[in-house]
Amino acid sequence: MSRAPLWRAVAALAVIATSLLLALTMAPRLGLDLRGGTQLVFETRDSPTVRADADATDRALDVLRRRADALGVVDPTLVRSGEKRIIVELPGVLDPREAAAVIGKTAQLNFHPVLGPAEGGDTHAIADESGQKLKLGPVALGGAGVTDAAARSDPQAGPGWFVTIDFKEPGPWRKLTGEAACAPVGDHKRRVAIVLDNEIISSPQVDESIACGAGIGGGTTQITGSFTPQEAQNLAVLIKGGSLPVPLELVEQRTVGPTLGADAIAASAKAGVVGVILTAVFIGMVYRLVGVLAAVALACYGLISYAGLVAMGATLTLPGLAGFVLAIGMAVDANVLVFERAREEYGDAPRRGLKAALERGFKNAWSAIADSNITTLLAAGLLFWLASGPVKGFGVTLAIGVLASLVSAMLITRVLTAALIGRIGPRASGIGSIGRVRTWLTRRDPDLMRRRRLWLAVAAGLLVVAGAGLVTRGLNYGVEFTGGRIVEFATSSPVDVAAARQAVADAGFPSAVVQRSDDALSVRTGQISADDVVRMEEALDRRVGEVAKQRDELIGPSLGEELRRNAIIALAVALAAQLVYLAFRFRWTFGTAAVAALFVDAAVVVGAFAWMGKPIDGVFLAAMLTIIGYSVNDKVVLFDRVRELWPVRRREPFGRVVNAAILQTAPRTVNTGLGALFILAALAVFGGDSLRDFAVALLIGIVAGTLSSSFVAGPAAIALERRSGQAPPAPAAPRVRPVRRDGSGAVV
Repeated sequence: MSRAPLWRAVAALAVIATSLLLALTMAPRLGLDLRGGTQLVFETRDSPTVRADADATDRALDVLRRRADALGVVDPTLVRSGEKRIIVELPGVLDPREAAAVIGKTAQLNFHPVLGPAEGGDTHAIADESGQKLKLGPVALGGAGVTDAAARSDPQAGPGWFVTIDFKEPGPWRKLTGEAACAPVGDHKRRVAIVLDNEIISSPQVDESIACGAGIGGGTTQITGSFTPQEAQNLAVLIKGGSLPVPLELVEQRTVGPTLGADAIAASAKAGVVGVILTAVFIGMVYRLVGVLAAVALACYGLISYAGLVAMGATLTLPGLAGFVLAIGMAVDANVLVFERAREEYGDAPRRGLKAALERGFKNAWSAIADSNITTLLAAGLLFWLASGPVKGFGVTLAIGVLASLVSAMLITRVLTAALIGRIGPRASGIGSIGRVRTWLTRRDPDLMRRRRLWLAVAAGLLVVAGAGLVTRGLNYGVEFTGGRIVEFATSSPVDVAAARQAVADAGFPSAVVQRSDDALSVRTGQISADDVVRMEEALDRRVGEVAKQRDELIGPSLGEELRRNAIIALAVALAAQLVYLAFRFRWTFGTAAVAALFVDAAVVVGAFAWMGKPIDGVFLAAMLTIIGYSVNDKVVLFDRVRELWPVRRREPFGRVVNAAILQTAPRTVNTGLGALFILAALAVFGGDSLRDFAVALLIGIVAGTLSSSFVAGPAAIALERRSGQAPPAPAAPRVRPVRRDGSGAVV
């Protein structure tokens, strides 16, 4: 074995061993949509005295973190996103009302003297815990003066709970309580009001043992009363949290039950297993030995991808699971490209041997593989940059999958095939012939580009049909892009939708959109509160039988508008980025033709979803950017072959060159497309409602993208070249290399 193959074998073994070690010793970080819990997204707002910048948001984050820690939630996550947003993840918290009420209190915490009951003319009166209006004096102590607060009990003193408060400086609290102690016992003026968000959260009386003017010293105090443990803890959390430097607005909330997450993991795992088995059987049947070895490399790809996820600490979300499964289909693409090139090399020079043909297949396919993977990484980067919530996880998973597929195909497959290819005959190897599809195309040699105007007319017709769907049906924007609330309830038995709609209307939401899918009901409304959701759930329980909330998403109107704008920007930037990259790697005419075909692909998918009335949401955005990244792979492979053929066939019409490139790359296009369709069909069947629309969008997009490469990008490139006036590329200068033979006598 030569030094280079030995180096590859050692590297492949090291990658697999490291990945196996990471997979066995580290656990993935599951997103809340998979493990259950609540995610709250707050946005800071300017106050009259403080601007909501990054520094103010960081200080607000510190306050929220203290509040979350005091709630006792296991492993809460709080991070700043951008300059003004704070993301709070609370695993296991399925009722967001209490969490949002405690964590998201927005105003300043202040301590006031009570001046007495409010009179009719008092405009600034505030109700106490019992609802009685009180007139308060000016702020005597701010929340910044509080260092700690805790809920405690003392069995020796009795069964009750109380709250302790510690102050930075004892003076202000001593003065406030000393003045209150001058009022008679039972008088309102003997009380101290603790105010948060213009609401009295506690108004205790100064104990009768405190003398007038003496006050409570020592820097600590106790608030006693008939507290339950939870009431004492909530009060301590609010006091300890102190003052937020700027107000907060809840702009997004997602709640997912643990059962739904477990079902999603099981469904995605089943889809992945079925998809991998179908893909492995298919690639093994088409490419025989090298196909079987590629299937082994695909299993290694799954291990490498998983290890990469856990090593990076990336959060695995539901769309991320879909990306993990989908990337298996993409990993097939590199193997198919290599094997098809190896078949060509063996057909051109069989005397060199199978091993030499395979080596040249890896070498000659690298350009197309690199270009196609870079374009997919561009789409993944846009998802991470512009998407929100779980869809960001899809971008991360897709990027990791692309890189893992390169390692799987270009390293592991190469090592396995190089070790065994020289020990079997050409027929069993899978690369000893050009295949049935290529043989049939070579024999028939159809001139597809002779009718290029017809293909462009058909593409224009599809654009018209898609546009008609947009005009007549419109787009069904999901809550993520419009703002509002969507709640999904699991049902124990089939439910009559009409009865469910009536129940929701009777609960006070006549304009809500109620839909049924499988064993669940989804209700879409405007901006309603968590208390409204509880009322709706109770109404459904009474009318249609027991239901259980399993998903709850709230998107503020400003965030919905921003996400919708970002989606349009992401699609436009994706097309522009592909154009720039393709124009840099190829000719500008090729790049323009490819992007024109991508536009057709995107329009067909959007139009189909308009006609079908399916939701346009963040998952659809992930599907669209994946389609752009996946579809451009076909265009890259086609134009890479055109770039290779044109210099040596300069005397032929350019249309014939494009036609030859289409026919030569057709086997790769068909085989890769079928590999992806197996995966997507498995996702559509087993992935559940949440992934079905994603799979449908990709199925439509990949079929459209496969056809548009030949029947839109090819004819468009011919038309553009006729108008460009550019000269054909010059043939590369021939290179003379020394000939040597390997141990078997084959020329290498």
